[in-house]
Amino acid sequence: MMKVLMVVLLMLLGGSLFVAEAKYMVYNTSQGIVKDKINVHLVAHTHDDVGWLKTVDQYYVGSNNSIQGACVQNVLDSLIPALLADRNRKFIYVEQAFFQRWWRDQSETMQHVVKQLVSSGQLEFINGGMCMHDEAVTHYIDMIDQTTLGHRFIKKDFGVTPRIGWQIDPFGHSAVQAYLLGAEIGFDSLFFGRIDYQDRAKRKNEKSLEVVWQGSKSFGSSAQIFAGAFPENYEPPPGGFYYEVNDPSPVVQDDINLFDYNVQERVDAFVTAAVSQANITRTNHIMWTMGTDFKYQYAHSWFRQMDKLIHYVNMDGRVNALYSTPSIYTDAKHATNEHWPVKTEDFFPYADRANGYWTGYYTSRPALKRYVRMMSGYYLAARQLEFYNGRSNTGPNTDSLADSLAIAQHHDGVTGTEKQHVANDYAKRLSIGYTEAEKLVASSLACLVESASHTGCQRSTTKFQQCPLLNISYCPASEVDLSQGRNLIVVVYNSLGWARDDVIQFPVLDENVTVHDSEKREILSQIIPIADAFTGLRNSHVNAYLGRTPAETPKYWLAFTVSVPPFGFSTYSISSAKRAGARSSKSSVYTFRSEKSTVEVGQGNLMLTFSAKKDANYVNNRSSVKESVEQSFSFYSGYNGTGNDKDPQNSGAYIFRPNGTFPIKPKSQVPLTVMRGPVLDEVHQQVSEWIYQITRLYKGREHVEVEFIVGPIPVEDGIGKEVATQITTTMETNKTFYTDSNGRDFIKRIRDYRTDWDLEVNQPSAGNYYPKYSESLRQSQAINLGIYFQDDKKEFSVLVDRALGGSSLVDGQIELMLHRRLLLDDSRGVAEALNETVCVLDQCKGLTIQGKYYFRIDPIGEGAKWRRSFGQEIYSPLLLAFTEEDGDKWMNTHVTTFSSFDSSYSLPDNVAVLTLQELDDGKVLLRLAHLYEMGEDKDLSVMTSVELKKLFPKKKIGKATEMSLSANQERAEMEKKRLVWKAEGSSRKQAVQRGGPVDPAKLVVELAPMEIRTFVIDFDDKGHHVFAA
Repeated sequence: MMKVLMVVLLMLLGGSLFVAEAKYMVYNTSQGIVKDKINVHLVAHTHDDVGWLKTVDQYYVGSNNSIQGACVQNVLDSLIPALLADRNRKFIYVEQAFFQRWWRDQSETMQHVVKQLVSSGQLEFINGGMCMHDEAVTHYIDMIDQTTLGHRFIKKDFGVTPRIGWQIDPFGHSAVQAYLLGAEIGFDSLFFGRIDYQDRAKRKNEKSLEVVWQGSKSFGSSAQIFAGAFPENYEPPPGGFYYEVNDPSPVVQDDINLFDYNVQERVDAFVTAAVSQANITRTNHIMWTMGTDFKYQYAHSWFRQMDKLIHYVNMDGRVNALYSTPSIYTDAKHATNEHWPVKTEDFFPYADRANGYWTGYYTSRPALKRYVRMMSGYYLAARQLEFYNGRSNTGPNTDSLADSLAIAQHHDGVTGTEKQHVANDYAKRLSIGYTEAEKLVASSLACLVESASHTGCQRSTTKFQQCPLLNISYCPASEVDLSQGRNLIVVVYNSLGWARDDVIQFPVLDENVTVHDSEKREILSQIIPIADAFTGLRNSHVNAYLGRTPAETPKYWLAFTVSVPPFGFSTYSISSAKRAGARSSKSSVYTFRSEKSTVEVGQGNLMLTFSAKKDANYVNNRSSVKESVEQSFSFYSGYNGTGNDKDPQNSGAYIFRPNGTFPIKPKSQVPLTVMRGPVLDEVHQQVSEWIYQITRLYKGREHVEVEFIVGPIPVEDGIGKEVATQITTTMETNKTFYTDSNGRDFIKRIRDYRTDWDLEVNQPSAGNYYPKYSESLRQSQAINLGIYFQDDKKEFSVLVDRALGGSSLVDGQIELMLHRRLLLDDSRGVAEALNETVCVLDQCKGLTIQGKYYFRIDPIGEGAKWRRSFGQEIYSPLLLAFTEEDGDKWMNTHVTTFSSFDSSYSLPDNVAVLTLQELDDGKVLLRLAHLYEMGEDKDLSVMTSVELKKLFPKKKIGKATEMSLSANQERAEMEKKRLVWKAEGSSRKQAVQRGGPVDPAKLVVELAPMEIRTFVIDFDDKGHHVFAA
């Protein structure tokens, strides 16, 4: 050994020596942290997309390699022996969707070995969710659910809790990720790769890539987290340190018997890269991310080279190299006692170059985004019903839907940035999950309606049907012949914690029907003609997705108001009208053509007056709010940079790069069709040959609903198009607007301005788009819930039904991007144009989408009540289940109304139940959320409380244990372990409200503004289902 070391030392000193026989080399990889040197933490990792160019299963088994040579199974298979070869080697793994697939296939012996590697710290689970979720177009409930799924698996099988957030590839980073999916989940730090190129340059100069991130206005420093952006990306540093088998980087060739000996050269390159990174990093600790997408398929090729680098670099002595993990790195940073710069708000929007704003994906694949949102709300309701009936591990359950929803949150999933066949795979998985959950929901509701005495549910006979394609007027369950004395029974389930009055509608064959409630009282209902636009949409899509043409096309919608208790259902009966006057009111239909006259709709406090110019006068007689509102459509032509060497950037799945804006107007004067009735009024507009819109006002409601059908977007002219709608007012908004962060907090935006650096504007549209489950471009933001602005008297709010991009590019105007169809790839890896088509009988045409958004104008300071309460109703729509009966016996023989709450109880207006779920061990997971931020509303941004005994009135709670957000450790334990970071300029601790401990006798849970509290509940009587006496 000494002889070999002497040879190496001579070579490093410039000498030359030839040794006739080679000897086995033992590399010293045991080095730890050295106090007075630059410590280079080598973090071995692989970034495994849960679907992108290939599907999740193709990536796992390594099939379809003509697209991409990647096999996660190989990564994990080769990793274990590589770690066993040297106890100093370390590796981190992230995506549990892949790891769980691999884990299920391992022998008990291999599982024991892996558990020892985890216990020793050689293999560490980082992030720990099923996927590395996106942070722009994901809803916070989905983010929590998919993380919980992974975290509880890790806790159950390995007994550990992940400490570190690792969001290295999502395209920008949200405030909710920092404080909610970071600090509140128990993470000590959060690392990420993608921030705006201008922001990154400034942070390098200021040594502020690593910060203390305070993402919540309500929680401030109490929910802060240490966060670090990588100097470039999540790959090894410049200098040639890639070591996959076929990578071109130079290996460390240290055998002097062979040509190309290069130890000193590689050590010098290592030191140069280390010093360069240390010069932009605070403290003497830097992290190297040694890996990238789907690497370590032959793990030994990486570890062999890192062994050599650690050995020879430490012999050189200029810097110190060690095997590390983000946990070790975080602890080392914390031990320096440094004060760190403070970061607030978020890192959106993200641009990687001057014309490369990643704001197009906020809207890409809008149908998939809507499907994910629908399934998310359905999953919430299905878990409640699963709890009522009792979980079955063998029968229908919610597991498949949970898994498919978790995978869809991936940052190349719901974002719409995957190849088309992968998007199809996500949708297929959601459909399979829904089908099983639908059976569960039907059987649970059948048990509930048949269990009048609460004696149990053994063999229910009721067969409920549901209508997932109701949005395109397809509902076979409601399209039944009632002329022979049969009744249609509709059970309406409410998954919200407060009583709800709402309008439901579904297609019917006959206009002569009447509706009765559970007390057999006839209730007001309305018959509305189904527009031709919906009939065409229905027939073509049913044929496309179900492979059959509907036998009969209904001509009418039936609409009526329902009243449903919290966490419960009400029942309604629809029958053929038996006497004159006992039937639904038929809508009056009026065609409005005059350019001089106006037409008024609305029957309550809110009125809209339309003129032939298509603008409307908005008047709320209760609040005295008046405003002119004009709604219009336009499209951005997608930039074609092909052949332009100086500026080749195209608009594509990721990138929004417009090349002009063009209004969309009808070729000739098109009349408005007005439909009026006792339940609702509608104004129909054929905006163009491929855009249809309905503006709808409900009796007794004070918001406007806008339903749209957009597509197929014409591209025969060879130009890709991105379709937006604008809602324009006269309000003076001073460049300022607000967008939600993952449907949770609202963040202030100022057009063409960034809080953290002096913005250089080069794409005025793209750079103002924000992710909102609603918003537009460079100030484009992703919207998950809504967007609003205000002047000194009013605030104007828009809420949406899915994630999409939007902005306020002009004062007083909100713009939403609804649909995108592009003909060129944007050169970000997917290598495919965003050109979605639907094919029926070998005839393909561009995708048509249907959707809704909602708007309301309130006096200043009063809009939050609607945004928060109605936002919950959009996320959790009423669930409709249909069945038929002969005669009128149903109301006498079945349970017609039900609430799982105490009969006198409902949740406070500022609280929602995010999760009610029976776990595998029979315990129950409960999450309660305060819906308001600190100072958001004068009445509702206050401490509130929930009485657990009244949530479960028929059960005795034995124990309610408060847990971390992902329910993998007790909250008290998490708080004890949490690292406390020092922030620059923070001389005193901010006073923050939090709910107090839960008295085990009273079982009352306090919730402060924006607080989410998670509990695992043990019932004394294990048969905790509502049917158990």
